Amino acid sequence: MRLEGLGRAVRPLIRGNSLTVVTDENVADLYLNRCIQSLKCEGFDVYTFVIPPGEESKNGKTYLELVNYLAEIPLTRADALVALGGGVVGDLTGFAAATYLRGIPVIQVPTTLLAAVDSSVGGKTAINLPAGKNLAGAFHQPALIWCDASLLESLPDHIYQDGMAEVIKYGVIADAGLFELLKDREKAKNCTGEIIDRCVRIKKKFVEEDEFDTGVRQLLNFGHTIGHAVEKASDFAVSHGSAVAKGMAMMAEISARQNWCSSQTASCIRQLLDLYEFDLTITQSKEELYDIMMADKKRKGGYIDIVVPEKIGTCRLQRLTTEELGDIL
Repeated sequence: MRLEGLGRAVRPLIRGNSLTVVTDENVADLYLNRCIQSLKCEGFDVYTFVIPPGEESKNGKTYLELVNYLAEIPLTRADALVALGGGVVGDLTGFAAATYLRGIPVIQVPTTLLAAVDSSVGGKTAINLPAGKNLAGAFHQPALIWCDASLLESLPDHIYQDGMAEVIKYGVIADAGLFELLKDREKAKNCTGEIIDRCVRIKKKFVEEDEFDTGVRQLLNFGHTIGHAVEKASDFAVSHGSAVAKGMAMMAEISARQNWCSSQTASCIRQLLDLYEFDLTITQSKEELYDIMMADKKRKGGYIDIVVPEKIGTCRLQRLTTEELGDIL
């Protein structure tokens, strides 16, 4: 898939003639003109909404600015949004599409590895609240995911590394072969297309079995309960991928300590995270992380389901009371 083919792919899916492309300032400089040109070539009227880069833009203020902008155009139910960017852009745009006029189509065009393998797939959309990450959201499946792997070639090293945290997650929870492939960094770098395909197939399978995240799909949250707490505690100075890496390492250590997995499994997870040069230190106190986790959307009354590795390629859900969660931390 090439970005230049986006317009031809979108045309049969959208009844209206107006599209709004949402992106951030960094991506706009690189790809916005190419995206607009592809859509205009198919006769669309194209509007743009550009946000500052970073997690801090995924908030209620930006969301309201976006939906007000759509109302002023005005975009109709026959029209659509295009999310051109990484996870922040995809989440924000998807939530706007889910709620504007009670739902209009959204096209996901991921420009980061993290978005390509994870956040653009599955229909989870959200914005952050002061109390925590992704606490206001909706399930809204994209009409199309258009992934041009060549767009990832311009990624800065730290953004690529962020995506690798999610890739490693997929290996741990469902694909031991992928986990082995990742042990050769050079080979993995040259197999980006294959890696994206493998991750998307895994996520697609979970989403088809459990679209609304009440069962097996929760396995995709390995490392995320702790990771989201680290993100929030750092005021999002720690990126999502880095935080998830910390969460996976801590969860692997806890799992070995609780005899939910072998010490060898926990060591393998940590070694692979070390290979990709993640900083696995957590500076926040366990009490601070616990307090944030109590506001996590995965908490259900007095208990929470966490994802624990059994062996590489296999994870399961472990139900804990909130008191037990505090004890194992």
